[in-house]
Amino acid sequence: MIVAAVLITLLGLLLGSFAGVIAYRVPRDESPFGGRSHCESCGAVVAARDNVPVLSWLVLRGRCRDCRARIPALYPLTEAALGLGFLASWLTYEDDGAAAVALACTFLFVLAIITLTDLEHRIIPNVVLGPAAIAAIALVALWDTGELGPHLLAAAIAGGALLIVSLAYPRGMGMGDVKLAFVMGLFLGRAVAPALLIGFAAGALYGVALIARHGSEARKRAVPFGPFLAFGGVLALFAGDAMVDWYVDSFFSG
Repeated sequence: MIVAAVLITLLGLLLGSFAGVIAYRVPRDESPFGGRSHCESCGAVVAARDNVPVLSWLVLRGRCRDCRARIPALYPLTEAALGLGFLASWLTYEDDGAAAVALACTFLFVLAIITLTDLEHRIIPNVVLGPAAIAAIALVALWDTGELGPHLLAAAIAGGALLIVSLAYPRGMGMGDVKLAFVMGLFLGRAVAPALLIGFAAGALYGVALIARHGSEARKRAVPFGPFLAFGGVLALFAGDAMVDWYVDSFFSG
């Protein structure tokens, strides 16, 4: 059990590093599979010893070995978060089988990429969402074929709900958020409901904090909504079904 826990954590760390590569290259129309990683400032190729997740960043104190330019802490934080997320997914879904664990880990991997691209470039790439949707359908079918219908329905409702919001308030939400909600529904099923509620609540609180700090100027700031949806998705992955059961039992039992 300890060996399996270590291996799944290492896999998360490695895929966290790869998520950073995808998030950096895709918005620049570069292939995430082509060429070695390089420093954005000086162009120096990153040596293998400097490409170890989290550890290399700590050893280099967050700077390029050649030009000493700063390396954003967001990348090692993503690696560490995905490593811990993969471990939590395995501990939570191990009894449900390998497909359930793979579904959870794939969802976290997708959310990591989306968070990085939306924070840095204000985009949620279709080239990430498309394969994510296919992977979700395949993994749900492998996990439990009977769940495929409910997950598709949840995706349609989640995407439809955010489509209505985006049409009513186009400045506050883009189509990328709509498509992300659809994909989240494919992964989460009914748990997408608390995921969206948490995402909206977190976004609203952040908006209030901005207004409190910057006043009316805050209304002119573009705030990416994808990371808030991702935050809700992570919480719903581990507690969403329990939240839904509590709500149904509290308000609809009997």
